[in-house]
Amino acid sequence: MTGVTLRPDLPDDAKAERVDFDDTPDEAAYRERVRTVLAERAGDLLHVAPGDPVDARSREAELRATQRVLAEEGLVGVTWPREYGGQGGTLVQQAIVAQELSRARVPTLINHIGIGMCGPTVIAHGSDDQRSRYLARLLRADDVWCQLFSEPASGSDLAALRTSAVRDGEDWVVNGQKVWTTLAHVSDHGILLTRTDPERPKHAGLTMFVVDMHAPGVTVRPLRQMSGGADFNEVFFDDVRIPDSERLGEPGEGWRVALTTLMNERVAIGGAGSDIGQSAEALAAHARERLPGLDPERQVLARQAVGRALVAALAARYTGYRRFTTLSQGGLPGPEASAGKLGGTTAARLVADAGVRLLGDDAVLGATGDGDDTWQKAQAYVPGIAIAGGTDQVLRNILGERVLGLPSEPRTDKTAPFSSSSSGARR
Repeated sequence: MTGVTLRPDLPDDAKAERVDFDDTPDEAAYRERVRTVLAERAGDLLHVAPGDPVDARSREAELRATQRVLAEEGLVGVTWPREYGGQGGTLVQQAIVAQELSRARVPTLINHIGIGMCGPTVIAHGSDDQRSRYLARLLRADDVWCQLFSEPASGSDLAALRTSAVRDGEDWVVNGQKVWTTLAHVSDHGILLTRTDPERPKHAGLTMFVVDMHAPGVTVRPLRQMSGGADFNEVFFDDVRIPDSERLGEPGEGWRVALTTLMNERVAIGGAGSDIGQSAEALAAHARERLPGLDPERQVLARQAVGRALVAALAARYTGYRRFTTLSQGGLPGPEASAGKLGGTTAARLVADAGVRLLGDDAVLGATGDGDDTWQKAQAYVPGIAIAGGTDQVLRNILGERVLGLPSEPRTDKTAPFSSSSSGARR
């Protein structure tokens, strides 16, 4: 998968126990086809320099056009079933596409939330009418999608959400607020998790809908991040009417539907050999350039920081390759998605912090506009990724309880009506 050849001096039984870093013949052929397509269509694609952030609003047309070209070439929705416009491919093929897009300096697809989370949820729980209306347009970025889950009072405890949906004839009337919604400011549709029965326990009274982001009563306000970007948003719903035909799953089954979304989100963010944030190679090159200019005391501290970061980054990467090997051999993904996401964000934080430390006194230049602020932006970007797709604390709980078998914390709010809980009482 990386072009690294396994050690030929190892006996066959030892090789079998090790991660396979090489493409199979079929995977190598697929990778070559992807590279050929990207080379042939290079003039039709948006390209960016490594570490260069792309503003979705100012470059929306270019990003949509890029995804449309890639969809025409079969490089979008690789793992989706063919009957829904996908390629019926494997997770390994999807990862190969992601690697080659990164290699060609094509930015993250504008509809990555739709492809990775929203689309699979519609496929699993939507009606035939919803699938026919939405999926093909989603793949081509004719429509961009967002995921409306988190709220100001229910981030890590998603099931404590308070956005309400009340049945009114053939419609549902929605009121509430969502926050940290990626790409809502350029989205046409979203999947929206609401509370439809506050008298049931908090996990049982939820319902999921497809919402038109241009509908009357929907207000999107971008949130300026400390990195300078504004890809996150807060979204307000004031008497927004959603037809019952846009419901995903049965009323009260929203948590089960949301688990489909969350599972796909963890796999999408969890990493499979790709880096979150700046790469280990970028940090190593940065260190070679900057270390000689630091005073001896700072050099010692910087070398220690770089060493810790490189070890963490490579460990996260090779954990992803281990997952690659399992999938390539026909296995099913296990807890590596949660572990990969946790390890990847931890490594990304260490890499970014080490990169800034290497700048020494020059670290202030980017903030004043007098220097390259790549590493400062990387440092400011990582905290948001550590929240998206499950906070580090939530992922540790998942791994502790579901993988290590540790006892869960005592909870009384799982069985009581939501309206009687402290969260419900604030409605």
